Amino acid sequence: MPFDLEQTTHIFEVIDNGGLQQVIADNPDAVEQIALIREHLAEEAERFAVGDFHDPEIIHGEHMAGMHELVINADKINIEYSELPNGAQILYTTKHAELITAIHQWLEAQLADHGDHATDHR
Repeated sequence: MPFDLEQTTHIFEVIDNGGLQQVIADNPDAVEQIALIREHLAEEAERFAVGDFHDPEIIHGEHMAGMHELVINADKINIEYSELPNGAQILYTTKHAELITAIHQWLEAQLADHGDHATDHR
């Protein structure tokens, strides 16, 4: 990741129709970190929308829970990037129950892997 994990917090929140992934700078005045977060998540959202989950695969492993389903069904998932005052977020939503489960599994796996740098609530 291009930003400093020690200066940021990842938030992985499951919601009824998918999930929310946020990365925020711990210091709201960390302009460089905020810019790096936004650039990274914007690029990831574009890749995820076409089924390219290569970056998370490198970081978390190719057998990460839920990822296979997301890759082969990316066209059935709405992936929406937006900026936050101190970072950015990606919202994942779908109408398909099996993909909601996959999104939940994937976000929970990331939460576990990111350890002290992550939380499941805002």
